[in-house]
Amino acid sequence: MTDFLAALGLVLVFEGLLYAAFPVSIMKMLEALKEQPVSRLRITGIVVMGIGIAIVWLVRG
Repeated sequence: MTDFLAALGLVLVFEGLLYAAFPVSIMKMLEALKEQPVSRLRITGIVVMGIGIAIVWLVRG
């Protein structure tokens, strides 16, 4: 459980860093996301989850 919480904390740090360092770019990216079809966003999410699982599996395996 502590590994999970540490990973969640790191995700929040990196996301917060992006919002703090590049607020205008983040706003433009969010506007572009609104125009994407739901299926593309879903597939992208699944691919990114797969990459994350693979990284964790390689590091912890």
